[in-house]
Formats: sequence, structure tokens, C-alpha cells
Amino acid sequence: MKAIIVKDPAAGIEGLTLTDHPAPRAATNDVIVRVHAAGFTSGELEWPGTWTDRAGRDRTPSVPGHELSGVVTELGYGTTGLTVGQRVFGLADWTRDGSLAEFTAVEARNLAPLPSGVEHAVGAALPVSGLTAWQALFDHGRLQAGQTALIHGAAGGVGSIAVQLAKRAGATVIGTGRAHHREVAIDLGADVFVDLETDRLEDVGEVDLVLDVFGEEIGVKSAGLVRAGGTLVTIAAPPEFEPRYGRSVFFVVEPDRAQLTQLAALVREGSLRVLVGSRHSLEEAPKAFSAGRQGGGKPIVVVDQS
Repeated sequence: MKAIIVKDPAAGIEGLTLTDHPAPRAATNDVIVRVHAAGFTSGELEWPGTWTDRAGRDRTPSVPGHELSGVVTELGYGTTGLTVGQRVFGLADWTRDGSLAEFTAVEARNLAPLPSGVEHAVGAALPVSGLTAWQALFDHGRLQAGQTALIHGAAGGVGSIAVQLAKRAGATVIGTGRAHHREVAIDLGADVFVDLETDRLEDVGEVDLVLDVFGEEIGVKSAGLVRAGGTLVTIAAPPEFEPRYGRSVFFVVEPDRAQLTQLAALVREGSLRVLVGSRHSLEEAPKAFSAGRQGGGKPIVVVDQS
């Protein structure tokens, strides 16, 4: 099969190569998916799991990309809940070959059905951002109706979905970003927008929940805004400062079929918008990685046009 592979951690984006690569085999509880569209995180070439397996052994050449949408073509032994020919989307394992390929092997529990009417590009753009936003707000942040949520990067992948989910949950939403993000954030449902380049973050006042995607100085300032009993949730790095009377949580997103199913249902009914950016062929994957660092919606690699 055709796949994008990487061999050298020092090569960066220039090390992404389109080549013939052995087709995956379905292990116990796996499915094989014919990939129609794939998503990725621009920094994943720096992740240890891109280069080593769970035991820390070198696994290059490896296939990057962990978000996918496609069709099940084969079921491994013990697989339940999915069928051959079914449209699915979800997350590939961090330490196995990923989605920038014509086929990939994925644990069945990491996938959910993709509803008819939701295109594969949207399915590939949703898993990391959607699950991260959901888990940050509800699993870790315990957001409830009537509370106030401060969501950093409100026009970005995670932030744009978090704004919509928080608003739908009945929270007051304060979004942040740069000036040119204001219109998008407000359109998605933010009640207030804070320009991090010109406005004082300290003027926001106390909030019940902060979703921090930046860390560093913004994360430190945000900790001081959490009211008693509130939560600072961050995906950037373990926080340097704890809220004085609240708590902090650093987490890495986890696959969850039930949450993916709920997110897909919201997309299908028109209650959740996924910001899809530029679209690229498999051959253009290096260009897609560069686009992913520039913002403007999540770039997607379209692997199969059918």
C-alpha cells in the first residue's frame, strides 16, 4: 500500500516520504480500515510514540497521523461492535502505525460509527479536538450549567469545539485568541472575547473553569482567575502554579467510543461545527503539516476520494 513514513527524528517535516509500505494485519480486537481521510497533530513528529513502541523499542519506519475516517475492510479475532463495510472514525494508537496510509489497523474500541451525511474530512478532523474538548470540560472540569468557562484558543481546533460544547451545556463562555480570531469565536458562541495581545487577561475576573491550551505565562495568569472550587484544565504541560483555592488537571486525550458517538450525533444534527481547513492528497502530506502550524482550521489529508 501507499503510505507516508518517517525514519529520522532529526529530519522534521522534510523526513516525510511517500512510499510503498507493508499493509497492516489485524491483531486481536483490531479492525483494518481503508482510510478515506486522515488528520494529524503538527507536533507529533516530536512525540516519543512516533519513533518507539510501548516497550521503548525503535519502530521506524513508522507511519504518522492518528485521526482517521474510513470504511472497515477486515475484522480481527474478537472484534465486536463493528462490521465490514461500516463507515467509522476515531483515533489510531499513539505507538503504532497511523492514518497517513491507504490502510491502517486500529483497535475497534477506538472507533465509532460515522453517521451518513457526515463527510470523511469532518470525521478525520473531529477525534482529537472533539475528545479533548469533551474530556476537558466534563470529565476533568466538571462544567455545569450556570458556570463561567474561560477557553483559550477559542478559534483553534480544541477551543472552537470547547466553546460550542460549553455554551450548549449552559455555561457563560469567555474565549481568547488574537484579534483576527474574534469573529470566529463569537460566531461559535463565545459571550466575550479577550484579545491576548492587547487586553488584560486579569480583567476577566473569576471563572469556574479554565481550559488552557497554551501554558507558560498564560497558564500562570489563568491559575489566578480560578475561583474557589474551580478547575484549571490544561493540555499544554503540567501547570507551574496551582489555583489558590481550586485544583488543576493536566491530561492527554484518550479514545472513547461513547464520546465520539455523541460528538458525531451533534455534528449530524447541526449542533456542532468542525473547522476543517485545507485539504491535501497523500503526496502533499508535508505541505499539510506546514499548514497545520499556521491555523485556519484543521488541515486534512484526503487519502481515498471515493
